[in-house]
Amino acid sequence: MIVRCPSCMTRNRIPVARASDRPNCGKCGAKLPAIELGKVVNVTDQTFEAEVFSSPLPVLVDCWAPWCGPCRSIAPVLDELAVTYGTRLKIVKINMDENPQTSARFNVMSIPTMLLVQGKTVVDTLVGALPKEEIERQIARII
Repeated sequence: MIVRCPSCMTRNRIPVARASDRPNCGKCGAKLPAIELGKVVNVTDQTFEAEVFSSPLPVLVDCWAPWCGPCRSIAPVLDELAVTYGTRLKIVKINMDENPQTSARFNVMSIPTMLLVQGKTVVDTLVGALPKEEIERQIARII
């Protein structure tokens, strides 16, 4: 798999077996973004750019809050999807209460909201606690 360094933008070839080890960039030595295959990764305003926009995989971003019942109800579904699509899709969660910059940047007005990101582009936005089958239909469009 190819992982782009967020510091120097060099493309690094990383074996899938080492993707979760957080290897260093071959050019500048900076830590490369973690690729947690089969797991949902928590991100923050500070780590969003590196974890999402520098990901070699398409990314499903779950915008949620701990007090939101529908957000909590889809969490197990996202855990299942992370296992199912582990080598083809990265799934991340960002708490909107604790990360207002990302909320404002993507104009998230209600939660749960899921962003489908490919490269540095948001290709689709899913709003509400959608059924697993609908989320999978949307994922199929980008992988």
